[in-house]
Parts: sequence; structure tokens; C-alpha cells
Amino acid sequence: MSARTLAIQVLSRVRATDAYLNVVLDTALSETPLKDPRDNALVTELAYGTTRRQLALDYAITRFADRKLDAMEDRVLAALRIGAYQLFHTRVPPRAAVAETVQALKDLGVERAAGFVNAILRKLASLPGPPLPPEGDVAEYLSIRESHPRWLVERWLRQFGRERAEAMLVADNQTPPVVIRANSAKVTRDALLAQLREVGLEVQPTPVSPVGIILPPVGRLEDVYGYSEGLWQVQDEAAQLVGLYAAIPETARTMDACAAPGGKACHLAESHEVVAMDLHANKLPKIVAEAKRLGVMSRLRAVAHDATKPYAGELGEFHAVLVDAPCSGLGTLRRHPELRYRREEADLGRLASLQRRILENCQEVVPPGGLLVYAVCTPEPQEGQDQVDMFLRSHPEWTAEPPVLPGAKLPMSQAWLRTLPGPEGWDGFFAARLRKLY
Repeated sequence: MSARTLAIQVLSRVRATDAYLNVVLDTALSETPLKDPRDNALVTELAYGTTRRQLALDYAITRFADRKLDAMEDRVLAALRIGAYQLFHTRVPPRAAVAETVQALKDLGVERAAGFVNAILRKLASLPGPPLPPEGDVAEYLSIRESHPRWLVERWLRQFGRERAEAMLVADNQTPPVVIRANSAKVTRDALLAQLREVGLEVQPTPVSPVGIILPPVGRLEDVYGYSEGLWQVQDEAAQLVGLYAAIPETARTMDACAAPGGKACHLAESHEVVAMDLHANKLPKIVAEAKRLGVMSRLRAVAHDATKPYAGELGEFHAVLVDAPCSGLGTLRRHPELRYRREEADLGRLASLQRRILENCQEVVPPGGLLVYAVCTPEPQEGQDQVDMFLRSHPEWTAEPPVLPGAKLPMSQAWLRTLPGPEGWDGFFAARLRKLY
């Protein structure tokens, strides 16, 4: 099977099932070994690049298609998008981009659409560049150029201004580096940096997180030095900063109320006793497997529990609670590009209501003097600062208490941790550190 054939299969499956792109892609690459190892990189580039640029590609395709895109068969639309992506965003020669994509469609047994796809791609190949709407309507222009839904572009323009909003949109279409967190229970970051360099990897320390390392492009992460030994875990620098900002005392027994996929729970378990809870019991084995690999299982217990429901107390008392709440995920669009097309503005209110219920329930668990850390991977104030402001207004027994971290310069907004997508290379996160006074 060719790289383009597999890429068409991946994108058509994502469209048909609403599955996560990374899950479908990883499964496809493991189940369908390609002849040339370099083809794995090509499949990944085509799948992620095409998804990131989907609105702009569709805008171009509709100029020449005589039928609505929604009515097209999944594999046909995937082939058109992949072909257009190669024409506008890669160095693949136009003739090869068209011919190889059409052949990939034939290899999947969709010969009947080969002529249709060939004709459209050849017309797109004759254009000097991707077509765009007039720049007079800024929101529409940026929406198409950077492939984000118009409602989201309008929100970010209002909230952050044109310069920052545009930087966020552009950043969402960049391939993020692989960032790992040194497992401080086993190794220091400096020692791990030296060991990775000894095996020939050109690694760099993260600029703010004291435990983060940026990897160069690598193949399978499982084959990278230190993985099987549990010396590190994959985690974006912004997510690492949440753990640093939390500054939970090592003696504090901690509940992670919405723990999956487990990055923050394992980070805490390097030095704390942690009970990792999640609504979905089927996600707990992955947390346990990671904790075992990292060698922190003696300090971590995984339990299925709905964070909106009262806590029965059979697991004992906690001194701190981390609420990494379910959210829109709009700070992670470079990693999950398909999410931008699935989210609707109405989702923000629905999710904010769920977050409020979780906050109200979890604050009951914290004793006087204890900590609650609230975090979301989105730049939306409705899910972040507005949520916490409303909580503090209705709970005078709680106060904001940012950490005292000598030497650490965290990206703060008032008392809150806030990172935004942009030239800094971060995912978008918000976190609040709250103390229960009485």
C-alpha cells in the first residue's frame, strides 16, 4: 500500500466515525507496515497537514467541483483534499501530486471517481496559489486562510486583538515538537539531556519548564532512549507548567479528579501519593501502564469515579485536589486539528456548566488549609478565568493563592497561569491555584 492510499483511508475513517485523528493514524501505521520507513512520515504529514488546512482546501475545491462536498463519498473527498494539500503546501511536483493521488484512489477500488478527482486536481494545479476570500472581511479571510471556523476567529479577534489572534491561528497550523518531561523520580533533566545527547539526539531544554526536553524529529517514541527505562513521559511544556504552578507540598495526599490520559497524575506521583480518578473506567489501564513504566505505581492508585458526583470518602482524606476539567480543547488544535471543525460555540456554555458542577463537587473534598488547582487546555475565558472568578464570588471561604517559586518565571495573568498558542511554542492552558481558608 502506498503512503497516499493509507492517508486517504485514515482521513476517510476519521470523517466517517468522528474518531480522533491521532488514534486512527497510529492504528493504521501499526496495522499496515509500509515498505519504506520514510513513508510513515509522509502519511503523517498528509493526514495532519490536510486536516489542519481543510477549510482552505475545501474553499479551493468548491471552485471547480460540480457537487457539494458533504455529498461526496468519504474516500473521494479525502483524495481531493490530500491532492490539494500537496499542490499548495508541499514541494511535491504538481504532476506527481495529481497522478499519485489519483492512482491511490484507484488502488482503493474507487476507479469510477478517478476522472472526477483528476480533473479537479489538474485545475487546482493551474492556479498560482490557494484561492482566498477578499481581505476586507478580516474574520472570513483569516478563517479560510488559516482553516479555523469563523465563530472561533471572531471570538479570538475580540478577546486578543488582531495581532495575537492571527499568531494563534498560524501557530495552530504548525507541527508541534515532541516534548518530554524528565521523570524526576529517576533522573534529573540535566542528566537525561546528557544521556540523550550521548546516543546522538540533538535535544534542547524547554525554555521555562525545569523538567522539559524538546526532542528532534524521531520515529517511534517507544524506540527512543529512556522510554523502556521509564526515564521520561511525553507532555507539552504548557502542561508541565501546570504541575509546576500547582506547587503542591510533597506531604499533601492528592486527588486528580479527571485524570485521563494521566500525564499530570504521573507527574504528581513522582513525589506525591496520588489517587487518579476518571469517569471512564476503560481509560484507567493506560494510566496504570504509564505509572508502572515510570516506576511510580507505588504512589498512584487509579479509581473510576464521576467527578460531578459526591465523593464517598472510602479512599481517605486529601490535602489537595487537581481538577484538570473536561473542556473544549481549543488550546490543543495543533495536536488535534480535527477538533476545530467539530466544536461549536454552543459547546462552550455546555462545558462551562459541567466544569462548574465538577468544581462545586470537588471543593467539598478539600479540608480547610488545603489546595484546589483548576486547569483547562483552552484559552477561552468562559472556561478559565470567568469560571474561577464566579467560583470565588460564591465561595468566600476560598482565595486565589499563586505559588511562590524563586527563580521560576511562569507566564502569569494576574494570579493565574496562562499560556497561549503562538510563537512561544505552547499549547493554550489556564490554571488557577486556590486555597481553602475555613
